[in-house]
Amino acid sequence: MLLDLRGLTKAYPGVVANDDVSFSVGAGRIHALLGENGAGKSTLVKMIYGLVRPDAGAMQFDGADYAPASPHEARRRGVAMVFQHFSLFEALDVAENVALGMEDPPKPRQLARRIREVSEAYGLPLDPARRVGTLSAGERQRVEIIRCLLQDPKLLIMDEPTSVLTPQEVDILFRTLRQLAAEGTAILYISHKLEEIRTLCDGATILRLGKVVADCTPSERSARELAELMVGETLQVPQRQPREGGAVALELRNLSLTPRSPFGTALKEISLTLKEGEILGIGGVAGNGQDELLAALSGEAPTSPAAVQLKGAPVGQLGPDARRRRGLLTAPEERLGHAAAPDMSLTENALLTAMVRERLERRGFLRWGAAKGFAEQVIDRFDVRTPGPGVAARALSGGNLQKFVIGREILQRPEVLVVNQPTWGVDASAAAAIRQALLDLADNGTAVICISQDLDELLEISDRFAALNEGRLSAPRLAQGLTVDEIGLMMGGAHDMEAVHDAGAIHAG
Repeated sequence: MLLDLRGLTKAYPGVVANDDVSFSVGAGRIHALLGENGAGKSTLVKMIYGLVRPDAGAMQFDGADYAPASPHEARRRGVAMVFQHFSLFEALDVAENVALGMEDPPKPRQLARRIREVSEAYGLPLDPARRVGTLSAGERQRVEIIRCLLQDPKLLIMDEPTSVLTPQEVDILFRTLRQLAAEGTAILYISHKLEEIRTLCDGATILRLGKVVADCTPSERSARELAELMVGETLQVPQRQPREGGAVALELRNLSLTPRSPFGTALKEISLTLKEGEILGIGGVAGNGQDELLAALSGEAPTSPAAVQLKGAPVGQLGPDARRRRGLLTAPEERLGHAAAPDMSLTENALLTAMVRERLERRGFLRWGAAKGFAEQVIDRFDVRTPGPGVAARALSGGNLQKFVIGREILQRPEVLVVNQPTWGVDASAAAAIRQALLDLADNGTAVICISQDLDELLEISDRFAALNEGRLSAPRLAQGLTVDEIGLMMGGAHDMEAVHDAGAIHAG
């Protein structure tokens, strides 16, 4: 075995993150590490990569004892990691970003040549001179992967690698990973997308509450069986109720917006109508205007008054608090720093967006008891794994913070709710609960816009679907009957459905 873990244990105050974890990964194998949010996956891979030291247990790597004191030592031994959140500088070009992540980078001209050679050899072509700020999410991920491959790793750890990719880009990534495995590289693969795990991985280790509860061959289990092993109970599948749309809740009229960031995407004449009780799914590759659209709807980026109409009243010039008071609530994609203040407690973070609608202020004084009570409601209703509402947001796992952020908005009973990537990094059980909560909101008359790169999610909950591409929004179509391939083409810019038909994507009917 290339990597052998025996009895790894790591505890933090109030929680045992890993409890006597043992498993092995062989050379040339693609091995999945599965578990719900808070199961201990992140802590475990941090120990393998030298970011955290175990309290007990031992590791062996390539036949020798292995206890890396730092990522530098892990990389020297042949371990590389592609993190869920990209660590790239947008103002630098591809080669400069790659050089920053290497221990001893070659001279620029030689490095550029190596980037071209390696990227083309693995089917991930990159131009070393392109500025990272101009790259799509899929191309940025290529930069991270190529930076690792230039170090000839024996083990490659990948954390949620497909969360921002189109189906076509996922296919390219999987071909690359299979090629690496065929050449002898071991891959430890973390993902909540269980059908991907079944398609790609040779084996899987499943964690629950820090302990190994199963080892299996994913292709021999259904996605539902894998999810139930992760959560230890029967998985509840979101249930849709047939809905008739009500009155118009939100209307956008030729919404155009210049991006605030030099690497942002301009919105171009976006128009749509959203009715009470309707869920509109918006798909698109990351970087095609999702953040700008949410900012325009939230009030963070004011527009002309008539461009955003809430129940017939122009609100384009209003800021976030005024829109919240009228019932237009939003939940952005970026959890730490945008949706939540990292060093503030969950109670304080609840106060930040719920003060107006939950009346957490009276005569100029904050009602801290009421704010704490509201935070506790969110924690209980959405099963946020945390010791309590006094814990800082940054102390939560990504999935648990996501549950808190989404739950905080849902419990404020919005008239219109706009969410961007509502289940990003969330385990199957929690994702199902969030989707059901969105469906329940719609059943009670809330108009919902769900922006997501998870196409299965959009098909599961949406009444209509539209695609964002380079700041333009396609005409919404009924979601029922659309295929993932059709949506993938729309996300790539084929907004004219006759063009999609010409590409062979649309079936009769």
